[in-house]
Amino acid sequence: MNEIRRPAVAGQFYESDKTSLIETIENCFSDKRGPGKIPKIKEGDKKIYGVVVPHAGFVFSGAIAAYCFNEIFENGFADSFIILGPNHTGIGSPVALTSNGSWLTPLGEAEIDIDLAEKLNKEIIKEDKTAHIHEHSIEVQLPFLQYLTDKKIKFVPISLGIQDKNISVKVGEIIADAIKSTDKKIVIIASSDFSHIGFNYMTMPKKGMRVDEYANMQDKKAIEKILNLDPEGLIETVKNENISMCGAGPIAAMITASKILGAKNAELLKYGTSYEVHPGSSCVGYGAISIY
Repeated sequence: MNEIRRPAVAGQFYESDKTSLIETIENCFSDKRGPGKIPKIKEGDKKIYGVVVPHAGFVFSGAIAAYCFNEIFENGFADSFIILGPNHTGIGSPVALTSNGSWLTPLGEAEIDIDLAEKLNKEIIKEDKTAHIHEHSIEVQLPFLQYLTDKKIKFVPISLGIQDKNISVKVGEIIADAIKSTDKKIVIIASSDFSHIGFNYMTMPKKGMRVDEYANMQDKKAIEKILNLDPEGLIETVKNENISMCGAGPIAAMITASKILGAKNAELLKYGTSYEVHPGSSCVGYGAISIY
């Protein structure tokens, strides 16, 4: 029996209606903050190992996220995806995957890659569906992946409730070993927003700085470590500089795995903030980064 996970944030982070959702995704690609075009699946000249993608409501971060999915679509897509996300709810095991069934979105079902999940379900990575029931950070990536292909998406979700250096690196090593043992083309998606600044997040900017200016200043420090393919440095910088990003662990794990598999380069495709959409007393930073 195929166990189906129902969407937790359809109608909140993105539209619950299929037609409206497709229109929103297309707007993300064509938006002036986005790539400016609808991508087509084709063989590009890059081997994409991983990407950093934001996970806020599509109206805020969708145009930034579109840069990463454009990169994935135009460089050969993938047979399967490993999607790493932070655990915002605190429910479930510290590092949790789902190893069977499927996840439903308004665009259809995305299947858990059972064979790949079996390779990942070891050591500190535990089977625990409860960690994923209410979590949005992985779910919001699926509609983008489903948008431009008729194939049923295959993926493995891994939620990180603990994001320290040792755990993040170990998760990356397990992922690299799993990918090495298969002939499938697999892309790792690290789901993370960057700085959360302002009254809503109880992290205030320096005196005289707007919330988005402070977010940008803080995020440059973390982005530098990502572009240098430095997972340990990223975790340390986030801690030492009090950078209020939520997915440093997933990013560090993705970088670790990508480097083991042969990645040599990282590119910042786009940076933006929610302030660009809704100027106010709070904002969140978003970065789209590819590792190849």
